[in-house]
Amino acid sequence: MTDETPKRRIWIGFDLGGTKMMAVVFDDKLKVLAKKRRKTRGNEGEQLALERLAETITMALEAAEVHPDEVAGIGAGVPGPLDLQRGVILEAPNLGWKNVALQEFLSKRFKCPAAICNDVDAGVFGEYVAGAGQGQRCVLGVFPGTGIGGGCVYEGKIFRGSRSSCMEVGYLQMATEGAAAGVGPVGTLEGLASRLAISAEAAKAVFRGQAPHLKEFAGTDIGKIRSSILAKSIDMGDKAIEMIVRRAAEQVGRGIGSLINILAPDVVILGGGLVEAMPKLYLEGVREGIKRNVLPSLADCAKLKVSELGDLAGAVGAAAWVRQESAVKSEKKT
Repeated sequence: MTDETPKRRIWIGFDLGGTKMMAVVFDDKLKVLAKKRRKTRGNEGEQLALERLAETITMALEAAEVHPDEVAGIGAGVPGPLDLQRGVILEAPNLGWKNVALQEFLSKRFKCPAAICNDVDAGVFGEYVAGAGQGQRCVLGVFPGTGIGGGCVYEGKIFRGSRSSCMEVGYLQMATEGAAAGVGPVGTLEGLASRLAISAEAAKAVFRGQAPHLKEFAGTDIGKIRSSILAKSIDMGDKAIEMIVRRAAEQVGRGIGSLINILAPDVVILGGGLVEAMPKLYLEGVREGIKRNVLPSLADCAKLKVSELGDLAGAVGAAAWVRQESAVKSEKKT
């Protein structure tokens, strides 16, 4: 690169999950230049995991043939309660982390601005910028999986609390009783409709002899009853499993209906493994649930869409967020 050649602005979007991590290298228009995915191995300790995270970013940069000096900023979408002012992961139970200063670590290691945000917020912001929520004023995202995550982008900004992320959709109280299946308090949306809650009910159906195909694929082992297996058993004719998934989707729809009454979003985006594995069935259930809870005057205000970016949403959103934050800080300096 000569002195006359304008310096490229490269952004890194990092998606940190309990089992996998992914670094994606973007140009200034958020075009993917390269990506690197690895196992997280968070249980090996915070310091080793942070080094692994940095190595993953370096590998992605090498794959994109980008020099670290070209990186304008790094954004990371991460799980758990966050202190957004300090850029600290307060707690990430799936990783066994507490009080990890990830933002400072990234900024010092790569000598560039860094920002962290909640992983679901990152996914919704990604859809807002480059996916199913483009051009909309208010975008609500709900991602049913092991738990049920939510996020909202309003007029270009992630909806946040005073110090931390918010929109804990999975903790909406839906009933005074009901199995929690180890996810969320009893009666919450997560306790009634997460993938773990569905798997627990599906295992009971297998035990009662109501799901012969699921019995063949996974038996009563909740750990093996994943979204793809549920979809396969339904395709093979397990009506009991279809009803369990439909009821769970209706519960999610009821929760979304309540949020529509509060936010009146332009679009509601659904993502996650359950939606990807059986979109038609799941959306039918969600639509039915929304009808039951939404005010008639708001029934048609929000379009229901499936995530367009898939597993890239979090990385896109994290990169777009640090790009936006950097622009805001630059404006304040001028």
